[in-house]
Amino acid sequence: MSADKRLRPVDLARLAGVSTQQIRNYEDAGVLPPAARTESGHRAFTPVHRQALLTYRALSKGYGTTGAARIMQTVHAGDVPGALALVDAAHAALHAERVALEAARQALETLAGREPAELPSGGLRIGEAAALIGVRTSALRVWEAAGLVTPERERGTRYRVYRPVDVRDARLIHTLRRSHYPLDQIRPVLEGLRREGSSEALRAAVAARGETLTARTRAMLGGAGRLYGYLDVLSEAATTPGSTAGGPGPSAR
Repeated sequence: MSADKRLRPVDLARLAGVSTQQIRNYEDAGVLPPAARTESGHRAFTPVHRQALLTYRALSKGYGTTGAARIMQTVHAGDVPGALALVDAAHAALHAERVALEAARQALETLAGREPAELPSGGLRIGEAAALIGVRTSALRVWEAAGLVTPERERGTRYRVYRPVDVRDARLIHTLRRSHYPLDQIRPVLEGLRREGSSEALRAAVAARGETLTARTRAMLGGAGRLYGYLDVLSEAATTPGSTAGGPGPSAR
């Protein structure tokens, strides 16, 4: 290894703003490829390690430190398809979050166009609630079994009693079910509405969450671009005679 290509742990530490021990930890964990050792036993890093560190830091912004570490570890194990599968899974999970967020947005638009239900002081029985909402009583029972609506029970008779909040939730569920949303995507919408306390507060939370997802998507794209370049660096290093990349090249398996 030529002296002009040799990097010390402190050089990488300064680049990342971490301690030299953290750089050693990255190598030990597989976040960086294995480094050669000098005759005195010191780690001798190369520009490839510098690219690996920059790639990990870029991936961390969108995929999180744990996700980024898993991707880099899988690459350095020689399993590039496996690493790309982790990238795909992260994007799929982000898409699922967007789908749930869109469900919340649609539900809020529905709620905004409805006046709160005026119910008798004692609430409604299940048949009355079903007729008001426009569904079968069996649908209300299914939603209750799924934990989406939780009507009270009368003492003694144990009849279900639907209060205004129960009717609101059931109307929201009915609207989303007609749009083919599965129950597991409706649950976070209801939880958000109950947590925020009002449709206006939830609308603000949904907007803020949308901005967060957009920022994360941009960060993921940036990290994926850096990973693309790093894979090219590894491929080139693996085919260069006398290469000091220090780790296995990408595998096609």
